[in-house]
Amino acid sequence: MLLAAGRGERLRPLTDSVPKALVEAAGKPLIAWHLERLAAAGCRDAVINVSHLGERIVERIGDGARFGLHVAYSREEERLETAGGIAQALHLLGTEPFLLVNADIYCEFDFGSLLATGLKEKLAHLVLVPNPGHRPRGDFALLSGEVKSDGSPRYTYAGIALVAPRLVEGVRPGDKAPLAPLLYAAADRGLMTGELYRGLWQDVGTRERLAELEAVLKARHEYR
Repeated sequence: MLLAAGRGERLRPLTDSVPKALVEAAGKPLIAWHLERLAAAGCRDAVINVSHLGERIVERIGDGARFGLHVAYSREEERLETAGGIAQALHLLGTEPFLLVNADIYCEFDFGSLLATGLKEKLAHLVLVPNPGHRPRGDFALLSGEVKSDGSPRYTYAGIALVAPRLVEGVRPGDKAPLAPLLYAAADRGLMTGELYRGLWQDVGTRERLAELEAVLKARHEYR
């Protein structure tokens, strides 16, 4: 599932006319980078939740065939936040653990390795990254592969996870609900594992961070 319902307030005025997931980096929409990598990793089905300017995403991505995927859409008339968006889309996602990806990041993480991880009895497996400048305190501690609310070293949630549907079992379709409290509760109960990714990752939450990413990708292309 790709989370693409966000408004992108800090990217305005760009996101007044372009949904955040279609903001381009190196000439390609952020969500297109993800779809290509998901298909390369062996994914065949994807669900995208949409809200703000959502039909622009539907028009641009279509049924996903050109990416080698079958894409279904979960439309939110009013944005339901992350856990609410997942609960709303569960009828499309099924009963097995699924890959969850924020559409407003750029990341070169190997999705295939995450799909092979499995959850066993856990509720989620998070991908964490070294803390960026805008989030120096991080989100979670990672201790011997276990994700904890407290402790050190601390890292930032990358916006990529393997999730069991029962993580949101207390959220009804149509409810507004954030994901963070559910993740912290799972961490406190010892029900989350995780791993650290040190490759290229960028939260494209502001125009400044988008410019940073563009510069990195441009330099890489120029020196090939």
